[in-house]
Amino acid sequence: MQHSGLTSERWARFSLDQQILQIGAEMHRSRGLMAPPDRPLLRGAYERVLRLVDLTVETQTGLGLRRELLRWRDLVAELYLAEASDEGAHRAALRVLLQLRPQAARQIPYLLG
Repeated sequence: MQHSGLTSERWARFSLDQQILQIGAEMHRSRGLMAPPDRPLLRGAYERVLRLVDLTVETQTGLGLRRELLRWRDLVAELYLAEASDEGAHRAALRVLLQLRPQAARQIPYLLG
């Protein structure tokens, strides 16, 4: 897996805004994998997203933020486990993630229109 060697120490060097934006970038890149034949690739992307969220939860100390990230993680886990891809739910999850931080929220018009 792409981020399997990424340590929490290395991830902690990024600001929270950078962490959220990198998770969002992974979600954005995977938007083109919604067709049924691409489902295995989309699941791999969701695995990478889940790994980055786990690292963020490990490295952030704010309880409110951690709680919200864990709730958001549940959304991605549902997308991962779903039988079929759901582009609307994927876009909604990306929007919610980006709304967690003001700097990330500024990217919504560029990423989601």
